[in-house]
Amino acid sequence: MNKKEKVVFLKEKAKELRKTALTMIHGAQSGHPGGSLSAADFMAALYFDELNIRPEEPRWIDRDRFVLSKGHVCPILYSALALREYFPYETIFTLRKQGSILQGHPDMKVCPGVDISTGSLGQGFSTAVGMAIAAKRDGRDYRVFCLVGDGECDEGQIWEAVMTAVKYKLDNLILIVDNNNLQNDNTCDVVMPTGDLKKKFEAFGCEAMGIDGHAMEEIVDAFDKVRNSKNGIPKVIVGKCVKGKGVSFMENVVMWHGMAPNDEQFKQALTEVEAMV
Repeated sequence: MNKKEKVVFLKEKAKELRKTALTMIHGAQSGHPGGSLSAADFMAALYFDELNIRPEEPRWIDRDRFVLSKGHVCPILYSALALREYFPYETIFTLRKQGSILQGHPDMKVCPGVDISTGSLGQGFSTAVGMAIAAKRDGRDYRVFCLVGDGECDEGQIWEAVMTAVKYKLDNLILIVDNNNLQNDNTCDVVMPTGDLKKKFEAFGCEAMGIDGHAMEEIVDAFDKVRNSKNGIPKVIVGKCVKGKGVSFMENVVMWHGMAPNDEQFKQALTEVEAMV
């Protein structure tokens, strides 16, 4: 398909991801809708276009790896895995239930398609760096994508990992920052200002770009730019995002970091997501 057709296709997939994530969280009456909706457009572009993966062979050795460092927004990852048929779609209705493969944070031991268990913020990117080093040392061509939050960038371990990535010239590593300026209990500006993240990553030696994290055209262009780059420099895509994107009463509202909608709110949320253009 051409670029225009691809963008239309991926926008529809992002809608499906948002609706699926909301359905999971509403059914469980637990979870993190704000960050899940914020990351939906990146996840659609990754799982329905960019990642070189085989859902029928989740542990294929040459697959691209994806690390959800902000593991609490796993509903959006599970939605992508369900729609790509890593497991039966009806499994989404077991989110956070006893014995489910879909727990409150991703578990690589039980959920097909999860490349690493995550949850403790700041640590996922370090594991992504390790995966990228392993690919280099093993002479393999797979790439490693990692999604972090801007609040997560308060963690010093993020910056230690960045220095390591630059030292080892990990041009097979792509870091995506969900820059929505909200974290658990307030804005990032109040809790710990992150400043200009693009400039910070550039200062550490990365090749960084800033885009609208909800403009699918810009997301596709960003992935096109970093694809197959062999210049020895890690890549960073800082996406300006809106927490709760697509649902009016959730957008930029702190409490929707980790609260499930009731029946009326869920119905309204699905209606609004479906109307997104």
